[in-house]
Amino acid sequence: MKLLQFIASLALLLIAALGLHAERPNLVVIMTDDLGYADLGFQGSPDIRTPHIDAIARSGVIFTDAYATYSVCAPSRAGFITGRYPQRFGFERNPQYRPNDPNMGLPTSEETIAEVLGKIGYTSGIIGKWHLGAHRDLHPLNRGFDYFFGHLGGGKHYFQDRLTIRSSYAKEAEEGWNSYKTWILRGHEPVKISKYLTDEFSDEAVRFIERSHEQPFFLFLSYNAPHAPLQASEEYLSRYPEIEDPRRRTYAAMVSAVDDGVGQVMDKLKELGLEENTLVFFFSDNGGPTAANASDNSPLRGYKSDVWEGGFRVPFLFSWKGRIEPGQKFSKPISMMDVAGTIYDLTGVAIPPERPLDGVNLMPFLDGKQSGSPHEVIYLRKFDQQRFAVRKGDYKLVIPEQDMRPNLFNLRKDIGERNNISQQNPEVLKELEALRLQWDSELMEPKFLGLIHLNLWGRRPQGDD
Repeated sequence: MKLLQFIASLALLLIAALGLHAERPNLVVIMTDDLGYADLGFQGSPDIRTPHIDAIARSGVIFTDAYATYSVCAPSRAGFITGRYPQRFGFERNPQYRPNDPNMGLPTSEETIAEVLGKIGYTSGIIGKWHLGAHRDLHPLNRGFDYFFGHLGGGKHYFQDRLTIRSSYAKEAEEGWNSYKTWILRGHEPVKISKYLTDEFSDEAVRFIERSHEQPFFLFLSYNAPHAPLQASEEYLSRYPEIEDPRRRTYAAMVSAVDDGVGQVMDKLKELGLEENTLVFFFSDNGGPTAANASDNSPLRGYKSDVWEGGFRVPFLFSWKGRIEPGQKFSKPISMMDVAGTIYDLTGVAIPPERPLDGVNLMPFLDGKQSGSPHEVIYLRKFDQQRFAVRKGDYKLVIPEQDMRPNLFNLRKDIGERNNISQQNPEVLKELEALRLQWDSELMEPKFLGLIHLNLWGRRPQGDD
């Protein structure tokens, strides 16, 4: 009798667990690298065609005023993967490539989205760029991910014949831009690629979905394109014979390769019947470095590394078939950190009180349950240059360089930040400056040295800070 009761109780627990899993959506986050604000079809690009990304825009929400958590790659990714401002935990520089330094990357005191979701049964995979530490302790497989196929550093050559260093942990990988030359890793093992790198990442993303779709999964498809070096296969270059500038043509081809990959992922979700149980996010890690990769941030001012809008205002899409009304535009400020805020609320995962999120759940603002703005204020600080930005409502305070007086702009009237209205609005300026000082007092200084502390032959061809 006791055995029968035990079996019955176990069956009920299994049924409950299966029901709980059925309610937990799959999560797909597609991040591009150094993408220009204007370089997608739904953003009005006149020369780059992105039909698959545009289809996500039509099926979900376009966030017109979306911000990365930082204006260069690694700190922005650290903010995304934790749901917290990276300045709170000292990640405010692009790290140097140091496989022997366990402190050169995302502190182990912080939890990644993958670590948090792992507690409630999710399988997590990252495909593509990591850039949150090259030491083995900081490797994705030691930060909550179950699967990794990609590279640990900030960028990579796109063809195998240019990947001349087999080991990602070799001493020579630390010299100059040599980390761009290491082989791709599957887990910890170096492997050769046979295709253009963006295509390899897209194929691997499809395989991850095929393997993982019978349980809740989190896929972080972290493209390194269109980050420099500018390299594209003839298949994609041939799509843009009309673009005369060779750099812009190669950049367009790189974006086109990403778009094809997005189409592969979305097709696989549809094929497996997962569309109505999968959240899909798409965005860039920061603004385009126009001089480095021929990107276009129009109509925004500035580019990657700036505190102007062109530095950290990014294209941002969110789609969930059957749950989000298609074809929406949301014009209140949001942040990349809201991906974690949304995911955690929807999955019911507990957040440790010692690490409160800065991101929020976007769903109540999209389904009409909550009005107003998800964020009262959006902040940015670049410690080494003492650059700041504070956005509240339509107003934005900007300190573009160290020791410069704060500028004030009304972004609704002046998206290009050309008309400084600080003298006409002293009270608004005073309010935003007080907010900046208060927020700054809550932050810590950077915990490690960055690329800016290296003399890489006097140049930064990758457009990194």
